[in-house]
Amino acid sequence: MASTFDLTHLDRFAGSSTSIRRPREFTHFSYDDTHTLKPQSAESLSYYYPPIFGAPGAQEYRPDLSAGFKAFRQRDDSPDEHLDGLLDTLQAYEESLLARVKGGEDDVKIGNVRVKADVITWRGMMTKVCPRMINFVNYASLLGEMRMHAPMLFAILTVAFDDFSDFEMNATCFQGTVFIEENHAYKAAQRWIQNTQQSRRGEASQEMMQYWGYKFETISVLPGPWAECTRADIEARESYTVDNHPQYCSIVRTGIGTTSLVLAGEVDAVLGEKPENIDQAIPWIELKTSAEPGNLAMPREAVKYERKLLRYWAQSFLLGVPKIMVGYRTPDGFLTYIAELETQRIPSQVKRGQRTWDGNVCINLTAAFLEFLKTTVVGEGVWRISRKRNGRAIKLVKVEERGTGNVLKEGFKAHREHLRGLEVAAALRT
Repeated sequence: MASTFDLTHLDRFAGSSTSIRRPREFTHFSYDDTHTLKPQSAESLSYYYPPIFGAPGAQEYRPDLSAGFKAFRQRDDSPDEHLDGLLDTLQAYEESLLARVKGGEDDVKIGNVRVKADVITWRGMMTKVCPRMINFVNYASLLGEMRMHAPMLFAILTVAFDDFSDFEMNATCFQGTVFIEENHAYKAAQRWIQNTQQSRRGEASQEMMQYWGYKFETISVLPGPWAECTRADIEARESYTVDNHPQYCSIVRTGIGTTSLVLAGEVDAVLGEKPENIDQAIPWIELKTSAEPGNLAMPREAVKYERKLLRYWAQSFLLGVPKIMVGYRTPDGFLTYIAELETQRIPSQVKRGQRTWDGNVCINLTAAFLEFLKTTVVGEGVWRISRKRNGRAIKLVKVEERGTGNVLKEGFKAHREHLRGLEVAAALRT
């Protein structure tokens, strides 16, 4: 029997937003240029430095985001990676803390080794849950330039204003924590449909628009802080082969309402350097590409623009990314200018415009859904979380009665059981 979370009567989520805990990174991981996981490694961290164009004497020059498309080193994302990168890194982090406990360090106690949270998932899972929006936008074009690690909080945060959003996720409960992954088979089927749709006349293919996003990232970042890079490093970026194998992913503690969260997600770059003080906010930069906006005085164009802002805001808000750099392009992929958006100001900007979505409703709905989730996904088994396009509810159906399915690795569960045993033994000694 399905449990449902109602998405009608959104006015019940209006008003001031519920409490939010500022995201704080506590560990991270990288994928290298072969997409090999490197837990607690920052080797794939990039540093923002905008591309140089439009300078005096070169006003007519515009970077061609299509350049090098045939040489693109595109990662094969057909294998189902589940939560493996996140869980392997959590295990490495906890094992490093455990080693300090065994070494007699007084500042770490065994009860603090296991990372505790009500929900652990990818950032992308949560961004999809936010209220329904006017649906005459060219959705395929919008998705073409979105580059995200697997969609739950992104899904949840945007579902209320997104009639086009549909998703399936798998959830399981282990040691009191709900773990959520994307349903890979459903994602693969949806991607096949998207990639086989014919582009509008005069519009680039989905593959090309996705490439434009990666190309913009390539020409906008450096492999190290600016002071450590040569002039050749900066000027040669347009000639680099675009490669989406390397990734830097941040893992943060955060919370919405009464629900504590551990989220992981890819971040594009840092502005300047990461601060050494872990309590200090990190100046992350999110990089986006978009077609040049039309006349925003026209309601139709304004709605299209605000729909994009919803996704930009949701994706950056959850990991605490303060700034978004949007590379605007011509229809044939030439970069024209770069605009800077401050994540925290986007909801106010929309409120002064067409008011097509409300950030407080997004947050309050997400908080309510997380409460619903915690009371539904309890005990052994696997649940399917789904929402159909234009659907008025999110459904949870139990699809496996025992175990945790393929959501959790057996090695991770054994590691967590070992930690639980050490916690119990320490409690009995006191």
